[in-house]
Amino acid sequence: MTWNGGGSLSGERILIALGGNAMTAPDGSATPDAQAAAIEAAMGHVADLVAAGARVALTHGNGPQVGNLLIKNRLAAGVVPPVPLDWCGAQTQATVGMMIMNALERALAARGAARPVAALVTRTLVDASDPGFGAPAKPIGRYFPEEQARRSMALGEVWRPFGERGWRRVVASPEPLEILDAGAAAALLDAGHVVVAAGGGGAPVVRRDGTLRGVEAVVDKDLAAALLARRLGATTLVIATDVEHAMTGFGTPRARPLRRTTAAELAELAAAGHFASGSMGPKVEAVRRFVASGGRRAAIASLARLGDAARGRAGTVVEARAGTVVEARRGVETDDQSC
Repeated sequence: MTWNGGGSLSGERILIALGGNAMTAPDGSATPDAQAAAIEAAMGHVADLVAAGARVALTHGNGPQVGNLLIKNRLAAGVVPPVPLDWCGAQTQATVGMMIMNALERALAARGAARPVAALVTRTLVDASDPGFGAPAKPIGRYFPEEQARRSMALGEVWRPFGERGWRRVVASPEPLEILDAGAAAALLDAGHVVVAAGGGGAPVVRRDGTLRGVEAVVDKDLAAALLARRLGATTLVIATDVEHAMTGFGTPRARPLRRTTAAELAELAAAGHFASGSMGPKVEAVRRFVASGGRRAAIASLARLGDAARGRAGTVVEARAGTVVEARRGVETDDQSC
């Protein structure tokens, strides 16, 4: 793996949120071999940051993995009971976490920078009265023909058409309020571990009668990452995806890369409709929240530029200082951006 940054990051606490592209093949394949190969490559970039002295925590998406579990639920429903979404979230946290631990330990050893790596199954508190429960809108799983979707709707699931690609199930995606196991993640980070936590946004739970119970929902992993980063005392949040920057005017002749901005300017652009809610919108909101709540720097960047993004040299960089420049303020995003 080629080092893509340079310069010490000694003492810096960095939270990296890995998008689905870091967990699957370029064509979206989520076979075990494809997932293992993609994670192996991603961990090379993470190991470079650790070798440069950073204290790193990781979180990750789990969309393809949960999608696979939902297919298994469907195919095996006549043999074993289907499991709810919070179970799917917990299972994929453990599976992806195990693959990350193995791959990252190998990458660190190859760089002479061995560190212990720990993966933590994490719960995220949401509000039982969150309006998202009344209006499910988060697409999960694969696309299906309308006939199959309607059979699932007859069983109580909510499905929506997505054009020529077919129908997808949609579920509640409530606002994350607290990463309940962040204290354990912080203790591991303080003890010198690289920590993997809140995968897939964390398994969603609500408080009922003074106890915690899982709910049928998914939590946006980027919004959860912003919460986790602040709780861990991170100075920098990097959301690694498969595009070089967030864009203004995406899908129009006025499309421009957004390189450096502030939380306030980012809020203005979001309010003007530049970032699609189903793709780049949560990433933009996550980096805005992190910096607005006291973080020093946040970035949205490609996985290949992870080291440069952590240093504020690549991607869309949001900093907590005045005087940064928004390079493109006109145009409205009209289509999904890849994430």
